Amino acid sequence: MPVPASSLVRSAAARAAALKRVPAAALPRHFARYLATPAATPGTQFTTLKNGLTIATQEIPYAQTATVGVWIDAGSRAETEANNGTAHFLEHLAFKGTEKRTQRSLELEIENLGAHLNAYTSRENTVYYAKAFKSDVPQVVEIISDILQNSTLDKTAIERERDVIIRESEEVEKQYEEVVFDHLHAVAFQGHNLGRTILGPKENILSISRDDLTSYIGSNYKSDRIVLVGAGAVKHEELVALAEKNFASLTPSSEALTIGSPRTSKPQFVGSEVRIRDDALPFAHIAIAFEGVSWKDPDYYSALVAQAVIGNWDRTLGNGSFMGSKLSYTVSENHLANSYLSFSTSYSDTGLWGIYLITENLTAIDDLIYYTFKEWRRLATSVTEAEVERAKAKLKASLLLSLDGTTAIAEDLGRQLVTTGRTVSAAEIERIVDAISVSDVTNFAQKYLWDKDIAIAAYGSIEGLLDYNRLRNLNASLRW
Repeated sequence: MPVPASSLVRSAAARAAALKRVPAAALPRHFARYLATPAATPGTQFTTLKNGLTIATQEIPYAQTATVGVWIDAGSRAETEANNGTAHFLEHLAFKGTEKRTQRSLELEIENLGAHLNAYTSRENTVYYAKAFKSDVPQVVEIISDILQNSTLDKTAIERERDVIIRESEEVEKQYEEVVFDHLHAVAFQGHNLGRTILGPKENILSISRDDLTSYIGSNYKSDRIVLVGAGAVKHEELVALAEKNFASLTPSSEALTIGSPRTSKPQFVGSEVRIRDDALPFAHIAIAFEGVSWKDPDYYSALVAQAVIGNWDRTLGNGSFMGSKLSYTVSENHLANSYLSFSTSYSDTGLWGIYLITENLTAIDDLIYYTFKEWRRLATSVTEAEVERAKAKLKASLLLSLDGTTAIAEDLGRQLVTTGRTVSAAEIERIVDAISVSDVTNFAQKYLWDKDIAIAAYGSIEGLLDYNRLRNLNASLRW
């Protein structure tokens, strides 16, 4: 049975931590203490131009290379049903030539610099960035500016890229995790822009016109929705001067906007499911999610710690049966699944918190789901201090050790600013996580998980998956 094309965020940094100033009265004590600290990350400098464009830099002493790029507060969420897929289409056309550079000359210029130029699209952001030697930063910034503002969007290139994107969508259809997560968004946020895929449906890919592309640029590539970021061998004053030279012609939005604020109404989370049964597949792929937290929510880090308590497990990696998670022990000892992945995905005003299960033990799906819900219930009632401390250590490692190199730092800085309007330093993240207690995790689970609606997306050999109402009742049951 065919499945709609889909695409997920292709950046590990997009899952990193961020927090924005919110009323202190709404925060646990450790968050209120955080808000009393300066807004800027130590070593990070900020400037906002007259047109609203924000420049942020984090200079790294002794670095010989720098990563610079633009983070745009617009992705597939800024689309409509009719033009869904436009943001991703623009990403494909970004390097196909500008008014002053042909595709060939652009490629040769980047190649001669020894630089790396890249781009990606997510549901809420579009990013164009490059890594280059420090002496080549001015030229790279000019190239990115040229791509952002002067792409020709040649009709021949548009027609050629249709086939490329169609082939990409066909490849994505073979990546079951992405297919399942796109369906999960579709059922959880029904009828809302956030529920649509990033690539868009095939009919849109075949019909998107140059006018659609230019209209999207005109509506969304606004100076007050863009952050120019530099990390590594880059000086703030120099990047500000380059921004004034290359981006001064960008115009702000017609109405005053704040970086990180939602551009559309908040989606309503819908308790619902989608099941695509295909007995030709040897596995069952099942994602179950609750409505999660936004980037700015005071429970953001509590949600991440709760996710880390549940943990991840994959038998192909040779992990021990006990990886600090009771669920991993149960799943491993009873051969209930091939792998599972807990997740806490955040957006500007909502999120998804849950688990993605893969199993070939098709007669034990009932048991797998039962023990998963049992662990979620424990989060709300009897999670231990040892589990929380272990989860905090794992979370800090995943968040802080991921900031390796100028590109990772630029990604983290740009994503934080464009989604929340401020940054949180690595040291502050560590302090916030350290301050989270068992009661913070329990309160999160009671608020977001206990007796709450769920969204389910299942694909493959899923005959053994319980009826939705039974699963929903299981989430509220007091008897185990």
